[in-house]
Amino acid sequence: MPSSLAIPVGLNPTAIGVEPSWWLDVARRAEAASFETVWIWDHFISRGELRDPLLACWPMLTAAAVATERVHVGSFVANNVNLHPAVLANVVGTLAALAPGRVELGIGIGGHPAEHAAYGMDFPPASERARRLEESIAVLRALFGGGPVDYEGRYYRLQDARAFPVPDPPPRITVAGMRPAGARLAARAGDAWTCFGAAYDELRPVFEAELSRIGRSRDEVGVVIGIEHEDVREPIAELAARWQEAGATELVIHDVGAADLERILELL
Repeated sequence: MPSSLAIPVGLNPTAIGVEPSWWLDVARRAEAASFETVWIWDHFISRGELRDPLLACWPMLTAAAVATERVHVGSFVANNVNLHPAVLANVVGTLAALAPGRVELGIGIGGHPAEHAAYGMDFPPASERARRLEESIAVLRALFGGGPVDYEGRYYRLQDARAFPVPDPPPRITVAGMRPAGARLAARAGDAWTCFGAAYDELRPVFEAELSRIGRSRDEVGVVIGIEHEDVREPIAELAARWQEAGATELVIHDVGAADLERILELL
């Protein structure tokens, strides 16, 4: 990032209603502008008009990894109920082999029931999805260690399992939590916690209390704040400094479309 920025800032270009070529061009421009990370969300169908085309997360991140040299690439955030964690470990490991040290795994419980209904996929209650996520993170970390892995959980069971390529270094796991239970889960299981700025003041005490309860230092777990693109009105250097003061360690400018891209780049 430019040396004037207090904390790293990433860009999350929209994946809805755009061509892969546009998204890849934005990834290249983000690298040229010295953004830290290019992120993409992980859903199968749009949250708005269901007929809107939507780019798939992992193919686009793979293409971006090949098309760039420095910028990190990551999911903001992977929907845990979309892929078995062993499958996800293989996908992420393959991506990390193409871009060693540049892969970020953001992951959450999933919150788009319409796509599950459309595809005939189970969509358990939030409490179960949270338990599944905590198990998934344990599975991912074990497989990122190279295996073999034996794991007997409530939802996932592995026997003599491996997932290749083994990422070196393993990716940072950023856990999304927009409710108190999610903030606590991120404190327990994540390398970083992410939420949107509007929820931060309410959730920060919950997150920090859970860190204290389990004996983790605040410095051990990053805080990645999502900022809606329409809320970015000041120079990004000022935005980063303000959020660093509030306790953030990183920002993600979220859902940036073609109409807003130039304005965001000019603020950097």
